Amino acid sequence: MLPFGLPFCLLLLLLFLFPVTAISSDMRAISVQAREARLAAEAEARETRREILADRERLAAKIAELTAAKNRLTEERSALESSVEILMEKREALAGERDVTVSAMKAVSGTLRSAARELDAMLSESPFTARDPARLEPVRRILDAGRFAGMEDFDVIVEGFLGEMVKTGAVRLEKGEILGSGGQLMASEILSIGPFTAAFRAEDGTVGYLQYLPENRRFQMLGREPSRSARKSLVAYMDGRSDSLAMDVSQGAALQQVLHRSTLKSQVESGGFLVWPILFIALVALLVTLERLWFLHKVHTNADRVMGRVNELAAEKNWEACDATVQPGKGKPVFNILIAGLGGRKEDRQTLESILQEAILRELPRLERFLPMLNVMAGIAPLIGLLGTVTGMIRTFHTITLFGTGDPRMMSGGISEALATTMFGLAVAIPITLIHTFLTRRVEHIVGDMEEKAVALCNILTREHSLPSCCKGRIQG
Repeated sequence: MLPFGLPFCLLLLLLFLFPVTAISSDMRAISVQAREARLAAEAEARETRREILADRERLAAKIAELTAAKNRLTEERSALESSVEILMEKREALAGERDVTVSAMKAVSGTLRSAARELDAMLSESPFTARDPARLEPVRRILDAGRFAGMEDFDVIVEGFLGEMVKTGAVRLEKGEILGSGGQLMASEILSIGPFTAAFRAEDGTVGYLQYLPENRRFQMLGREPSRSARKSLVAYMDGRSDSLAMDVSQGAALQQVLHRSTLKSQVESGGFLVWPILFIALVALLVTLERLWFLHKVHTNADRVMGRVNELAAEKNWEACDATVQPGKGKPVFNILIAGLGGRKEDRQTLESILQEAILRELPRLERFLPMLNVMAGIAPLIGLLGTVTGMIRTFHTITLFGTGDPRMMSGGISEALATTMFGLAVAIPITLIHTFLTRRVEHIVGDMEEKAVALCNILTREHSLPSCCKGRIQG
C-alpha cells in the first residue's frame, strides 16, 4: 500500500499547489510513475515469493534426506542391538564354559595338592628321608598355593609314592651319620629293614637300634642298649653270617615302649607343685615312723621272768630285793609301773590301784606320741592328691576350650597332673595308714602288758584274788 499511497499524496499536493490545468497534465506522469512503481513492487514480490518457494523446496529435500538418514540409522541401531544380544548370549555361554573349566581345574588342583600333602606327610615320617632329605622339596613346591599345578607335578607324586613302595621292601646297609645319645654326629653303618627297623654299628663297635627324628630328618640312638643276644644277632646279620634278625614291625614304637623307662623324677615333674606337699608328708611320716619304731623297740621288754622273781621275793617280804630287781629296768613302761607299785606297797588296795592307774596314765603320752599326727597325715595325703586331680582336670578342660580336642598331646599335661597327684597321694597315705595301725597295735600291746603286770603286782601286794577296779574295765574291754 505504501508504493500506491505516496504517488496519490503527491498528486493531491500538486492539485492544491498548481492550477487545475497543470494538475491534469502532471497526473498522467504521476500515474505512469505509480504504475511503474507498482510493477516494480509486484516484480519484487514475485522474486521474493520465488525465493521463498525455492527455500521451501530445499528444506523439504533436506527433511527427506534427514528422514532417510534417520531411518537408515534406526535400522543400523536395530541391527547392532541384535548383534549385542547375540554377543551377550555368546559371552554368557563362554562364561559358563569358563566356570566349568575353572571348577574342573580347581578340582584337579585340589586333588593334586591333597595327594601332595599325603605324600609330604608320609615322606616326612619315613626313615628313608634321613638318607635323602632333598626328596621333600619337589613335593613341597606343589603345595605352594600361588603355583599352577602341571603335568610334571603328577609325575612327582607318582614317582614319590612308587619310590616309597620300592624302598619299603628293601634291606639296605650303608654308611652314614647318626645322632649319638648326647646329640653328637657319629659316623656308622646304618642297617634299615624297610621302614620297620633301623640299626647301627659305630666305628668303635657299638651296636644298637635307631629311631627316626622327623624334625631333624636324622636317625638317633635309642637311649638304652639292646640285650647282649640282640646285639650279637645284629652283628651277625650285618656281617652276613646270619639271615635272621629280630625286627619291630610297629616301625620303632614297640622298641621305644620297651626301652622307655618312667623315672620317679619324670613322674614328680608331671604331677606339678601339689606333689611336693605330698612328698613332704611322706618324709615327715618316714622320720616319725623310724623314731617310733626305735622308741617302742627300746621300751618294750618281756617282764614275765622279773615278775615271777618279784612274786617270790614279795612272798618272802624281801622288799629291798624286789626294788633291786626292778630298778635296772627303770625308764621302761612296765618297770616304771612295777617301781610305782612297789613304792606304794604300804598303802591299802584302793590307794595302790590309784597309784598304779596314775603310773599307767603317765606312760601313755610317751607311747602314743606322734601317732595322732600319723593318722592326720594319712588322711591329708589323699586329699591333696584329690586336689591335684581337680586342678589337673580344670587345666585339661581349659586346654580343650582354647585348642579343642584335635591334639591329645595338648591335654596330656593336665591329665598327667591329675593322675600323678592321685598316685602320689595314695602311695603315701596307704603305707602311713598301715604303719599307724602297726604302731597302734604295738602301743596297745605294751599298755596291755603294763595293765597285766599292774594287776598281778596289786594281787601280790594285797594278796587278794579280785581284780582292781581300775584295771578290770581295760582287761574286759
